[in-house]
Amino acid sequence: MPKRKDLNSILIIGSGPIVIGQACEFDYSGTQALRSLREDGIETILINSNPATIMTDPTMADHVYLKPLTTKSIREILEKHPNIDAVLPTMGGQTALNLCIEADEKGIWEDHGVEIIGVDIDAINITEDREKFRELMLKIGIPMAPQATATSFLKGKEIAQEFGFPLVIRASYTLGGAGASIVYKPEDFDELLSRGLEISPIHEVMIDKALMGWKEYELELLRDKNDNVVIICTIENMDPMGIHTGDSITVAPAMTLSDRTFQRMRDMAIKMMRSIGDFAGGCNVQFAVSPDEKEDIIAIEINPRVSRSSALASKATGYPIAKIAAKLAMGYNLNELSNQITKSTSALFEPTLDYVIVKIPRWNFDKFEGSDRTLGLQMKSVGEVMGIGRSFQEALHKATQSLEIKRNGLGADGKGYTNYDEIISKLTIPSWDRVFVIYDAIQIGIPLSRIHDITKIDMWFLKQYEQLHHLEKEISKYTVETLTKDLLLEAKQKGFADRQIAHMLDCYESEVYKKRESLNINRVYKLVDTCAAEFEAMTPYYYSTFEAEIETPEGERYVANDSAVSDKKKIVVLGSGPNRIGQGIEFDYCCVHGVLAAAECGYETIMINCNPETVSTDFDTADKLYFEPVFWEHIYDIIRHEKPEGVIVQLGGQTALKLAEKLDKYGIKIIGTSYKALDLAEDRGSFSNLLLENNIPFPQFGVAETAEEALTLSDELDFPLLVRPSYVLGGQGMKIVINKEELEEHVVDLLRKIPNNKLLLDHYLDGAIEAEADAICDGEDVYIIGIMEHIEPCGIHSGDSNATLPPFNLGEFVMQQIKDHTKKIALALNTVGLINIQFAIKDDMVYIIEANPRASRTVPFIAKAYKEPYVNYATKVMLGDKKVKDFNFNPQLEGFAIKQPVFSFNKFPNVNKNLGPEMKSTGESILFIDSLKDDEFYNLYARRKMYLSK
Repeated sequence: MPKRKDLNSILIIGSGPIVIGQACEFDYSGTQALRSLREDGIETILINSNPATIMTDPTMADHVYLKPLTTKSIREILEKHPNIDAVLPTMGGQTALNLCIEADEKGIWEDHGVEIIGVDIDAINITEDREKFRELMLKIGIPMAPQATATSFLKGKEIAQEFGFPLVIRASYTLGGAGASIVYKPEDFDELLSRGLEISPIHEVMIDKALMGWKEYELELLRDKNDNVVIICTIENMDPMGIHTGDSITVAPAMTLSDRTFQRMRDMAIKMMRSIGDFAGGCNVQFAVSPDEKEDIIAIEINPRVSRSSALASKATGYPIAKIAAKLAMGYNLNELSNQITKSTSALFEPTLDYVIVKIPRWNFDKFEGSDRTLGLQMKSVGEVMGIGRSFQEALHKATQSLEIKRNGLGADGKGYTNYDEIISKLTIPSWDRVFVIYDAIQIGIPLSRIHDITKIDMWFLKQYEQLHHLEKEISKYTVETLTKDLLLEAKQKGFADRQIAHMLDCYESEVYKKRESLNINRVYKLVDTCAAEFEAMTPYYYSTFEAEIETPEGERYVANDSAVSDKKKIVVLGSGPNRIGQGIEFDYCCVHGVLAAAECGYETIMINCNPETVSTDFDTADKLYFEPVFWEHIYDIIRHEKPEGVIVQLGGQTALKLAEKLDKYGIKIIGTSYKALDLAEDRGSFSNLLLENNIPFPQFGVAETAEEALTLSDELDFPLLVRPSYVLGGQGMKIVINKEELEEHVVDLLRKIPNNKLLLDHYLDGAIEAEADAICDGEDVYIIGIMEHIEPCGIHSGDSNATLPPFNLGEFVMQQIKDHTKKIALALNTVGLINIQFAIKDDMVYIIEANPRASRTVPFIAKAYKEPYVNYATKVMLGDKKVKDFNFNPQLEGFAIKQPVFSFNKFPNVNKNLGPEMKSTGESILFIDSLKDDEFYNLYARRKMYLSK
């Protein structure tokens, strides 16, 4: 059945600001869905309050409403667009589903004659109400763990008495496992039961008998109106039950599942999807499997929407789940849609993988001092990376190299744990670095059987680790001169980085690289093609691997490479890697716009990134996508293969910027601001000299490399002092200290965490107002795209401040100083592209806090508020295609736009929630107000000194 003729205008609900448990996977899904609907000529209306995403770009939907996600906003939109036929709520995570249910309960959809597509309300209610879900599963013969529902404290106590411990408490209608916990001991039960009941919006919890140590699997399904179902991907969690899937290391395809059990699981998943309702769209099902020969299967839950794993499954298989799900919601059947990658098979053709993918979450515990770092049922990670390889070992290594936590992969970098008790403790209590600790455990001789008993991780995975360890031991017997070709090739095929091999051989990384080259052990690039090369793929989406040479009958030796290099002029855009606090989706927004602008200038565009959640790693954003770690060795090989005109580093946050020095050293052209200028802005001493020469004031400061130097400096500078390490992002390690004891303690702690770092000590301007400006410069002219004033006082990180555009109480004299300083600094730094400058204002004097000649966190916000494509303009300036004076700037904003930070403190109940110079927010929303008399502004301003209201 083709597309329904009665659907002409569709409302999509977005997921709002990024929080832990709901990140930019839904921005990716929503973007895909919008594009999919517009291909069919459907009018799209979007509501989403997140300014940092591609999804809320004016080009993405016919009408974009950057409004709070409330039923009041929904009513306003429906009144303004009486022609809306349907709402698609499955692309915006739990936020969108919950809002859809609330609007349904209030009769809003019925009042406006709006149909819900992609899911039905009954399906949402059945899957969210754990009691109803359990009854339905038992009715259709799907096994569940013993469980019961409690809507009161007393009932919960009775259930616990009946089941015995350990137990699992799960709160109904929550996201990212909020309110869920495992209870091992009766004395912990009361507090955790109360918390679960409190967090659930309907004050209901489900108490299950815990299936600790069982294996966990996820299946991604799609179904059409004719009840055709395809299973897109089977994902296995390396971590057993007891750790939220968002915090688990996951592998696709499933590695340790017998075919017989997979077929049973498949049948159960399809039966479950059919039983919850008669809707066309996507679905995610989770199962637990007993770790014995019987392989009993128990259903955990089903989500009738695209999920966090759907984005991962889309990137893992190359099958665009959200795009197809949107088409199915419009009435198409799977066999009528083509596979987007092969263009020759239908969407009913299930993907086949001839490679392995490994996803590892990225945590940010250092931002939440005092947080419980144990991994459990409540999700705590802020982002994720994905590695693609020909084997599990290669994919695992590539994923660990993508994390950007100063590790070069598993082991072989001198950073592992060696203390027996510490290793056992880290294995016993699941921690963020357990993926590395398993290797350390094998290295110090702990038997695999003992590691398995403690972690319950399947023996197959542990044996893969053991093989890596044996290989490291074998290579360590050699020197770089004596290492054989076979051993070096094996190490590269198993994912070891040149740096790790250099560590084993006790030589330089460059020596390993030269050795590799001399032996013709070079990376080759393979296509992600959804069909294991059975059909030709039309989409250039690549990962790297190493292969042995093939010899032809004529004696010619070669290695097969799928990535053909064209003779067009090319530009590489370096992505921003995994999301984390301080570097989130805003940089992905910038990278996507950079790619599109470079394409408009006639370049072939090449994207390098390893974040599966984002639009930048969509297979059709750039002309070529390399899904690879943003890690020097991988980038250098791609650049040598593609020979681009240059590399854009200023759009990918600190991740891309940190690679500028290496690119410069290897003679690779950096597009836009030069490495020298980027480095000058980071080097506090040189930057201050530049400010002095230009007669621009800045707070008194000094640089210290030891605690002794810091204490001496404090006599000159006067307390309070702002202490911070150099070359970090999101205010990492920044602190305001008020006496010598605090100073010494913080400096010693910082130098222990970041050895050999230069620490900057600034006199802190107490009570100052903070402001920031973003500008585009072409080396001759400067255009200030926006000046923002922070509502909170100076000393709270700019990412955590509520900020208004334009400023609300800076006088003409102060504004003129900000404009003059911005222009002078941009030109003095030879900026070509974007620059962000932060100011402290005290007694009508404007001081410079710092300057970053790159895209900043606020650029997407300003672009959305003023309705101008600033990243597009800046990229064209970087490429030398346009000058600042070539653009017709026409910002449009009535009243004020306020950037409001959003925090995820509910995941860390015991954490100190005070704000300071280190950033803690996970996302942001945009609020438009007509005047400063608005109640929302008044409330924000009244609370500005409290540091935190949420």
